[in-house]
Amino acid sequence: QADLQQKKEPAQEDSDLDRKRRETEALLQSIGISPEPPLVPTPMSPSSKSVSTPSDAGSQDSGDLGPIGRTLQWDTDPSVLQLQSDSELGRRLHKLGVSKITQVDFLPREVVSYSKETQTPLATHQSEEDEDDEEMVEPKAQNDLEMENQDQKQEVKEAPPRELTEEEKQQVLHSEEFLIFFDRTIRVIERALAEDSDIFFDYSGRDVEEKDGDVQAGANLSFNRQFYDEHWSKHRVVTCMDWSLQYPELMVASYNNNEDAPHEPDGVALVWNMKFKKTTPEYVFHCQSSVMSVCFARFHPNLVVGGTYSGQIVLWDNRSHRRTPVQRTPLSAAAHTHPVYCVNVVGTQNAHNLITVSTDGKMCSWSLDMLSTPQESMELVYNKSKPVAVTGMAFPTGDVNNFVVGSEEGTVYTACRHGSKAGIGEIFEGHQGPVTGINCHMAVGPIDFSHLFVTSSFDWTVKLWTTKVRNPSWCGVGNATCENAVVKNISVPTASVAIEGASALNRVRWAQAGKEVAVGDSEGRIWIYDVGELAVPHNDEWTRFARTLVEIRANRADSEEEGVVELSA
Repeated sequence: QADLQQKKEPAQEDSDLDRKRRETEALLQSIGISPEPPLVPTPMSPSSKSVSTPSDAGSQDSGDLGPIGRTLQWDTDPSVLQLQSDSELGRRLHKLGVSKITQVDFLPREVVSYSKETQTPLATHQSEEDEDDEEMVEPKAQNDLEMENQDQKQEVKEAPPRELTEEEKQQVLHSEEFLIFFDRTIRVIERALAEDSDIFFDYSGRDVEEKDGDVQAGANLSFNRQFYDEHWSKHRVVTCMDWSLQYPELMVASYNNNEDAPHEPDGVALVWNMKFKKTTPEYVFHCQSSVMSVCFARFHPNLVVGGTYSGQIVLWDNRSHRRTPVQRTPLSAAAHTHPVYCVNVVGTQNAHNLITVSTDGKMCSWSLDMLSTPQESMELVYNKSKPVAVTGMAFPTGDVNNFVVGSEEGTVYTACRHGSKAGIGEIFEGHQGPVTGINCHMAVGPIDFSHLFVTSSFDWTVKLWTTKVRNPSWCGVGNATCENAVVKNISVPTASVAIEGASALNRVRWAQAGKEVAVGDSEGRIWIYDVGELAVPHNDEWTRFARTLVEIRANRADSEEEGVVELSA
């Protein structure tokens, strides 16, 4: 019975191996791999009744090891492992079979884009689980795909935009990016509504171009336009005006406080544009003190300098969207503490300074890059004891050292910034009231008239002076346009016009080219008049003007002699 049981056990093990082998072959055949015949025969040992079975692992090892590999041979006893060489068992070549190849082509997915701000989302991809479950994917024809894409385009609609909440709207309206965009765009829209011209010109310097002004013909003064803003200039006195050298069509005007609007800023500076017909200012600047003097910073077309009643010097920049100053001087003993009626930028492109003078006689020289401390300061004192209350200042053409100033007591002084004679020089007496305006001869021609300057005063007179003689060369009654009458007739104005309204005219400023003259009144209005041919001097007018000056001096000398004779008599 023991022998029979031992015989049955190997047969049973043999049948289990055959069954497993058949299952493996069926599995390989189902996936397209044909079974190979065993490389190593199964030897049987009659003495030990052992059965050797080549396993898949053994066949792979023999294939990987090559000719020098070893074949595993095992006995019925798992503890016994017998190795035999390939020469003993015999070599058998691998038999390669042709397997079935399945080829599947996947067409690239077409990316559909739309020319809209919000792009419509594409169709969702098929899940990975579905792709894993699919064994075969039939390729679609190109025409079918195009038709499906067209159908999808027609079906997919743009989602309606979401309406912002009130908090989000306020956040956008107060953002710096929106404020800069709105400040730039509103000027373009105003120009577009006013006229058909180059409305995209930018005065901050990014679009600098050549500009040719229209030559206005005519011998008489003709009204051009009026600058007035209901909100910013109403009930404000025009205190000062200046024209831009870089952009001749721009003019800046300063205003004092509005007593009817105590909550508004006391000081206002408005930049007006002659090029466009819009009625609003190009830029609006303001500060907390009345602006008594203003000018465009020479060599810096983006900067506007203002002198205030409190003594502060303020600096505005049109490249900034802020209306308040970007720089200001301190209210300390090192700077000004009295009203500043004089601001002027003198020098060259590479070396220039801001010169300011206050009514206490203090003159300061500043760098536009730093207004915290003046570079130089000097007290304008006559005879080393009398402070000069300066109300006006002017530099001759091309001179940065010598200048003339007008004072509250009506006297005019020459002064010098540097040298052994720095400070107040000569004195010119002639006015019976405070000097309200002073200007040097700016025209350049065959004859040098840079020694001439003209002044106006509260005594209703305009006087022509020369630095060579202390007494006035000529005196006239009226506004400052009378200085042009010297050439033809010293007693009758060459051109005059009556301005409507009862407001007082207190400021006048010629344009750089001399073709326009601006007049400011006490109600915040600025009147622009075209001068025409008066602004263009003829060749013979230089000599005629020189002869007229000689005649004026001769007449004055005769009158002085007659006065002496009368006194002696």
